[in-house]
Parts: sequence; C-alpha cells; structure tokens
Amino acid sequence: MFLKTDKYNSIKSYLMLVAGVLMISVASTGQVQASQTLHKTIKVQGQDIFYREAGVENKKTIVLLHGFPTSSHMYRDLIPKLSKLYHVIAPDYPGFGNSSMPSVTEFEYSFDNLAKITDAFLAEVGADNFTLYVMDYGAPVGFRIASAHPEKIEGLIIQNGNAYDEGLRDFWKPIKAYWQDKSAENAKLLSDSLLTIGATEWQYTNGTRNKALISPDNWIIDQSKLDRPGNKEIQLELFYSYGTNPALYPEWQEYFRKHQPPTLLVWGKGDYIFPEEGAHPYKRDLKNLDFHILDTGHFALEEDGDVIAEHILGFMKKNIVRK
Repeated sequence: MFLKTDKYNSIKSYLMLVAGVLMISVASTGQVQASQTLHKTIKVQGQDIFYREAGVENKKTIVLLHGFPTSSHMYRDLIPKLSKLYHVIAPDYPGFGNSSMPSVTEFEYSFDNLAKITDAFLAEVGADNFTLYVMDYGAPVGFRIASAHPEKIEGLIIQNGNAYDEGLRDFWKPIKAYWQDKSAENAKLLSDSLLTIGATEWQYTNGTRNKALISPDNWIIDQSKLDRPGNKEIQLELFYSYGTNPALYPEWQEYFRKHQPPTLLVWGKGDYIFPEEGAHPYKRDLKNLDFHILDTGHFALEEDGDVIAEHILGFMKKNIVRK
C-alpha cells in the first residue's frame, strides 16, 4: 500500500532535515570512527614526518615502527584491527614512505639519527608511554629509544627484528663486507642485489606458504620510493650504518634483563634476512615473553595479519592495563 503524496513528502522532508543535522554535526566536530585511519604530517627537526593514526580516543598507545624498504604502509591492515581498543601511531622515517627525503648531504642517515628523530616525533605527538612494535629496521630504531627511555615503554612486540649476533647470518655477508670496506664496488654490489624490484618482491614472497596471498602492490609501492632520485644513496648509507647495531646488542640485552618489559614475539620462520635463530635468544633475557614462531616469511603481516592481530590483542589485554 502506497503512502499518500503529502504524507510521503512530509516524511521525506523530515528525513532530509535529520540527515542534514547529522552531516553538520559530524563536519563541525571532525569525528571519525575509532577504527578509521587518519593520515597526517607534522614537522619534526625540520623534516616532514608522515604518520598514520587511529583510535585517538583510546588511552593506551601502540607505536608501530616499520622495516626496510617499506613504510607505515606495511601496517595499513593491522591498524584498524587494533584501533578499536587502542590508540595506534605508525610514522615513516625520513627517506621512507611519505616523509621528507633530504639528500645524504642534507641529513645524516644513520640509525642513531633515525632513533633521535623518531623519539622527537613521539614526544611531539604526545606519546609519553606506549607499547612498541618493532620489525626489521624498526628494531634498531626502537631498541635505541627503549634503552634510552625505559620508563616510557609499557611493552614490546617484536616481529622479525634482531638484537642478537645469532640473527645475522648468510644474508648479511655482503653487507658486513661493506661495513669493512665502504667502496664503490661493494656499494654497487649491494645496490644491484638489494635495491631492485626483483629483490623487493623477494623480500615479500620468500618463505611464505602461498605467494598468491601476497599483493604485488607491496613491492610496487616500495620500489617506487626506492627508485626516487637519491634514494639508493640513502639506503646505502643505512646499510653501512647498520654496522653500528651489533655493538649495541649487549646494551639492548641488558635493557631486557634489567627492565623486563612484557614482550610478545611473533616471527616468520621462513625469513632468510632475519632467520629464526635470531628469535630464540630473546628467551635468555626476557622472563615475561609470549613466544610464537609462524609459518611465513619476513613480512609476516602479509600472510598472517589476522593471527598476529589476535596475538597482540591477547597480549595487550593480559599485560597492558587500559585506563
């Protein structure tokens, strides 16, 4: 049975009025759903630092630090899974993703400096206390911050991020040679073998159960950033600077032993870059360690993102008391 025209128009007008009020309310407050990701940029030490943020109304913060050769893009699917309950922040380092990319003559591309600017970024956005997710390059950046400011760290989430000599095996031989001899010949060897589209794709697919599950958007996006003029020089500087990290392993291990941050470890066992041998030594130093070896590769989130998210939510619920 159809409504009479005048009654229909009355209802239609009322609904349009309500919709308009709601639109004005949302527009005026700028509110978004908790799980929606915001894409922001702020100035830190003269550099534009891009970051993803979600769950801003939640009290407890999780900071996600990315690896090489990617950016906060690697966390694009994880952030909504965590931000319904937690405040999540994921920055891009200078030279990566959507942050500034000053040349090697304008900016010191070292892990010491990446840690300093990331630390300053966290202070700028008000992340005073947080759980720290580290992966690949995120480990030497994050562990520098954690050991310098143990009072800020409520927990650690370690995913294929190294802090032990056992974790630097065959993959690292040509890079170790570069540490010893920073020659043009050794630099070219690394550039030709590690900074190509084939190498970037390999990082995502090697060691996975099913390569068809890994989106090619990953290596296409990452490689487009690597191929920017001047970026390969940046990456070579960081390959060289990585040689400063093993000397700090004892300091980071002492931080683990002394401060005993509750820690979740999720590690793709098929990772050739940071093999499983680098995961087990954490057991020596951390007493409250939730330890999981996953049947996947280096970028474990791509194949086991749901599994890792569930581990994180369980870990946070057990160890990090929400306000």
